[in-house]
Amino acid sequence: MPAHTPNTPVCRDCDGFPTVAITTGTRTADGTRTTLRVTCPACKGTGHRTAPTSGLVRAGR
Repeated sequence: MPAHTPNTPVCRDCDGFPTVAITTGTRTADGTRTTLRVTCPACKGTGHRTAPTSGLVRAGR
């Protein structure tokens, strides 16, 4: 039986994969590849869409 997943909106820029490791192609002295960790700038690494902020806020009377 499949597990229930919550219905949360996924970031449309990264499709829910907010952090990726990119190889640069260069190697270190021990032979491993150099990688860069990059996070999605749209969702700031959460993987979920952020609610748009309101342009007009009513305060007071």
